[in-house]
Amino acid sequence: MDRELVHAELRQASATFHQLLESATAEDLHRQSEGTRWTNEQLLYHMVFGYMVVRALLPMVRLFGRLPPGASRAWARVLNAATRPFDVINYLGAVGGAKVYGHRHMGAKLDRTLAALHRRLDAEPEGRLARTMGFPRQWDPFFKDVMTLEDVYRFPTQHFDFHRAQLTVKARG
Repeated sequence: MDRELVHAELRQASATFHQLLESATAEDLHRQSEGTRWTNEQLLYHMVFGYMVVRALLPMVRLFGRLPPGASRAWARVLNAATRPFDVINYLGAVGGAKVYGHRHMGAKLDRTLAALHRRLDAEPEGRLARTMGFPRQWDPFFKDVMTLEDVYRFPTQHFDFHRAQLTVKARG
């Protein structure tokens, strides 16, 4: 694994996010995003949340990576069966998260979350990065049936870049 590449991806996402936040007007934030039911502000929160989710996923992959592969595959099947409620919770979570954090606090939350991910990545023993876990593919287009810990570190930036293209606010300057 090229840890520096992952660090660079995280730094680039942070810079892009802060540029978007700093250049967005109130009108931009309340405008509907493209291809989602969220406003730009809600989608920006959802993008931050993608990194927050990874902090919760890392210990799960470490745990399931020690168990027989069937355990995480069964867990993934259960989660896939709950896709419909997940979609509702995912939508409402971004609506509520945008209200709680607002655009004024999202950048700081992203900074704290990324700092924790940078520290964890640096502390991961090389052998642990190959641990795997089954994932609910129906929950996100960037989830694979089986993901390594390395894949999980790379996931949120793929998620971020995908949703960035759906924003109808563009970084200025």
